[in-house]
Amino acid sequence: MLKVDNLHQAYGGSHILRGLSFELQKGEVTTLLGRNGVGKTTLLKSLMGLVKTKEGSVTFDGRPITHLPPHERVKAGIGYVPQGREIFPRLTVEENLLMGLATKPGGTKIPERIFEMFPVLRQMLHRRGGDLSGGQQQQLAIGRALAMGPSLLILDEPTEGIQPSIIKDIERAIRLLAQTGEMAILLVEQYYDFAESLADQYLLMERGEFIMHGRGETMPQDGVREALAV
Repeated sequence: MLKVDNLHQAYGGSHILRGLSFELQKGEVTTLLGRNGVGKTTLLKSLMGLVKTKEGSVTFDGRPITHLPPHERVKAGIGYVPQGREIFPRLTVEENLLMGLATKPGGTKIPERIFEMFPVLRQMLHRRGGDLSGGQQQQLAIGRALAMGPSLLILDEPTEGIQPSIIKDIERAIRLLAQTGEMAILLVEQYYDFAESLADQYLLMERGEFIMHGRGETMPQDGVREALAV
């Protein structure tokens, strides 16, 4: 679904990403792990076109998108849930979800499956986004990204600051989405247990490079938890 080849990224004189190459497949969750400051969010911003690629290529569904602006990548089918959620606090839940339909024809309705996955969003449809709890805002942010029916869903640390009960709801939703086979999912996460429970494949980043990668079921014997703790 997505192919990244020899991706480099730099800010000023700092070389942030160093020759990253990987592929994402439909129907699979790829977890990207690493401590703070290793380049995970920079990689996501590069995939979304929020920062220009210094070197390398990004191909999505067989189409080169390396130099496309962010809105064209969204139209192509990439949904992005940034770290910190970034919902519209003064808009209602319904209005936030409708913003996710911006690339669709007028009159397109909010997909019912969003409310099936996150029932609280239906209950709070007319409440302002800023009045929701952190966990509810995270559900809203994921729902907004899903509204346009992405082929690739990118999630940047969806468990950050979220209560355990809602983490379980988000885990269940991600697993269901992967099982449909409709999309590839790239999950950036520091919470090891959450990442391991969902990973079909994993990538472990350190100082802008992948130092380990493999199938999700091999994470324990590969020593990923220990590598994160070093």
